[in-house]
Amino acid sequence: MTGQIEDYEVLEVIGTGSFGTCYKVRNKLSGRIYVWKAIDYGTMTEEKKQLLVSEVNLLSELNHPHIVRYYDRILHKESTTIYIIMEWCEGGDLATLIQQHKRRGSCVEEVFVWRVVYQLGRALQACHSHLRDVTVLHRDVKPANVFLDSRGNIKLGDFGLARVLHREQSFSETIVGTPYYMSPEVIKGKKYDRKSDIWALGCLVYELCALSPPFTSCDISQLASLIRDGRFDPIPANYSADLQKIIELMLSVEHQYRPTIEMILHHPTVVLHVSTKSSFKFVSKRDRLKEECDRATLTSVSEKIRTLEREREPEEISE
Repeated sequence: MTGQIEDYEVLEVIGTGSFGTCYKVRNKLSGRIYVWKAIDYGTMTEEKKQLLVSEVNLLSELNHPHIVRYYDRILHKESTTIYIIMEWCEGGDLATLIQQHKRRGSCVEEVFVWRVVYQLGRALQACHSHLRDVTVLHRDVKPANVFLDSRGNIKLGDFGLARVLHREQSFSETIVGTPYYMSPEVIKGKKYDRKSDIWALGCLVYELCALSPPFTSCDISQLASLIRDGRFDPIPANYSADLQKIIELMLSVEHQYRPTIEMILHHPTVVLHVSTKSSFKFVSKRDRLKEECDRATLTSVSEKIRTLEREREPEEISE
């Protein structure tokens, strides 16, 4: 799919993301609806240009049902603008959904929250382990960057702040992201890895339940202190104790106690809620077979988590 900007009709401005403005557009030939992200690279520093190249390359490689699909890029040299053509998610984003529930005074249904845990977890799993020789840290998981398609399925988007770690690398050091969702290790200025994405996932799931992030403050220093302490109010009582426990697991302050995304997806509580919800019938045959294999190891995975929590002493992340 290679086209020209003249092939598209701009329908409306959707919003702004990292480094660019997003538009809803229609392809004049096919009539299909897309999103294009228009980015002016003319005044960018070399560092920002490199981030832009990184985002485009990542989008083209991360082909996953729960990641916003990349279709094409159009380089318009006369205006020093690159247009990234992406999937249109007509269900909007989770930030809008949360605001809608706030205005109505209603709660997000728990079955939907479990869907987010599972499907967004699958998207992060693809980032963390599905590309050969590299790990992709999203580094900006938040409601505004998680989208819904017409069937209510989750799509992770906006990889503008993502970082690629090659096989020989384990940690990153650059401080980026949205403060409310930053992990304790990032706040402390320490090196961090894929588990910072898990922390952000925990913050997002909490916010779906409480309609507010677990750590909030108008003062950045106070916010940092709250995140370092890791204490937060329970989610509303109408949600299950199982959901509270999974959130607590993802929001473990100590890096070594916080699970990987595989441990979350294979956790007995998550598997139980996913397998008993009819809303998950659309998963592919390959994923269903994988889940059947996962069930055989649930006991050992659960015991591994309990052992970590019971026996290991807190320790610093190695520099």
